[in-house]
Amino acid sequence: MTHPRDILLGAQAAAGFLPVCDHYSGVEARMRKSLQLQAEMSEEFGACVFDVTLDCEDGAPVGGEADHAALVVGLALQADDKARVAVRVHPIDHPAFEADVATIVGQAGRRLSHLMVPKVESAQDVDRIAAAVDAAGAAELPLHVLLESPAAVHRAFEIAAHPRVQSLSFGLMDFVSSHGGAIPAHGMSSQGQFTHPLVVRAKLEIASACHAHGKVPSHCVVTEFRDTGAMLAAARKASREFGYTRMWSIHPGQIRPILEALAPDEREIENATKIIAAAARADWAPISFEGQLHDRASYRYFWQVIERAHQTGRVLPPDAQRYFAPAPR
Repeated sequence: MTHPRDILLGAQAAAGFLPVCDHYSGVEARMRKSLQLQAEMSEEFGACVFDVTLDCEDGAPVGGEADHAALVVGLALQADDKARVAVRVHPIDHPAFEADVATIVGQAGRRLSHLMVPKVESAQDVDRIAAAVDAAGAAELPLHVLLESPAAVHRAFEIAAHPRVQSLSFGLMDFVSSHGGAIPAHGMSSQGQFTHPLVVRAKLEIASACHAHGKVPSHCVVTEFRDTGAMLAAARKASREFGYTRMWSIHPGQIRPILEALAPDEREIENATKIIAAAARADWAPISFEGQLHDRASYRYFWQVIERAHQTGRVLPPDAQRYFAPAPR
């Protein structure tokens, strides 16, 4: 069977397909619960629908960075083989950065889905991160970076072009606070972050840079974590108007709204499946479908709808399910 990925996807999918939700936790009890919830939801949906990122930057107490790094190593190594576990280390200018990477990547790098590094300012910063990861023995570990300042956003295309980077995230609260009061606090809210011109510009720059270089744009947090409606609205807007294909969660209650907002609906899935099935029957030559011409350009789009449906745990029609069946042994 010829797989659509092999036929259709070029630079646009260079970073691969990541779960649409990246869930952060830094306190031991919450990290353990997050890993347990990931396993439960993987069983429920038949796919790993969110990453768990164990947080050292905000999770480690001052002076306790080494103990916290050892804790996340233990949790990563104890996780199920099918789990997707990542770690956010301290930024490169923090005294604990080198030790974080040496300990965590050196001992658990083989179990990590990626390494998140905050406050990245340039491609040169990524070079330094990559050198530390390589020295720890994990040259193949994908790097995710967090852009949190006007200067970093200015260099978003340069950073996204770096071959070691898989995903760029936007750090909303640090970005707003870096403007010295020029952006009001409303710019950090679930509504204000989509209306203030400087914040909107930053989000669009990051998303555009990612799509230009085949990387995954990951949307920032919604701090009103108990407001499910605000979470759902923000996730939909980030996905449908700003081009983000992944989003941060900072509370377990945010995971399902993100999955719902970033998932295609049943009609989209059904239509995409029919078009891909017809394309496969035509050996990927152009076809007429319900009075419209389709070729490999549109096939790519409809295949990505199916991929996103799988990533969000949606039930796929049989013609689409067959592309995700386990390989025969």
